[in-house]
Amino acid sequence: MASKLHKSTKPKRPSSLHATNKKKLKKRNLANPNLIPLGKNPIIADFENKAKEELRKKKKKGKEAEHDALLLSTLPAAQQLRFFLDRYQSANGIKLSPLELEAFKDTSVVELPQDVAQDVDNFSDHIKTAFGDSWREALCEGNLSDGIDAGSPAVLVISASALRSLELLRGLKKFTKECRPAKLFAKHMKVEDQVSILKGRVNIASGTPSRIKKLIDMDAMLLSRLTLVVLDMHRDAKGYTLLTLKQIRDEFWDLYKSHFHQRLLQGDTRFCFYGSRSGTEIEKGEGNES
Repeated sequence: MASKLHKSTKPKRPSSLHATNKKKLKKRNLANPNLIPLGKNPIIADFENKAKEELRKKKKKGKEAEHDALLLSTLPAAQQLRFFLDRYQSANGIKLSPLELEAFKDTSVVELPQDVAQDVDNFSDHIKTAFGDSWREALCEGNLSDGIDAGSPAVLVISASALRSLELLRGLKKFTKECRPAKLFAKHMKVEDQVSILKGRVNIASGTPSRIKKLIDMDAMLLSRLTLVVLDMHRDAKGYTLLTLKQIRDEFWDLYKSHFHQRLLQGDTRFCFYGSRSGTEIEKGEGNES
């Protein structure tokens, strides 16, 4: 006798659960009727990620620039010289041999007092200290005398911009009452007027690399008295300095190779960095941030 086959039936889902799911689906469709995929747009997400990365790089670059500036105001002469020579080799794509590096002496760098801020107001004090007892004769006298060539400054300040050159000259006003300083930059200054000033006695000159080199190449400016070259390391609004702003940097090293390199090796001219923050200013800044 054939046995009866019983149909197996699946248990039905509770009607209440089915109704709940239907309501959720309806609500979702009302909120997003066109069924557009929700979530962050991958194109926008990619753009935001790139923007964040760019911002991170800028912050890092700013910190590195600040780090360089801080080092220049605190390191001893030997390490400042090493920094200078590293930048020289890097910018010009060369590598000096150990023998060539030994030719540079630590005495070619002037160490400035660390307890005095390196700003415009204190600039004259730093320069006075660098010249020692001879500061009055070298920086203040206004008449040409035996052994003093016209158009040959004792101090040359090199900055990245005309505006910064003027700012630093204001800091040296106490030295320029009897002898006018030479403003050696292109902005609002004609070469002819600069040549005219350089026909008399000049103790202090301040300018930008390109115009300084042009006047030296013209034999309008002489270097026979040049004792100190001040490299202004002030950072502009974008964090660039004399040695990092590409065009200005290239013009500076062109000037250096043409006219200062041999004088530095021979000990006729020394240099110093100026414009980095002092330890006191750093402490104040950190205190304000905390």
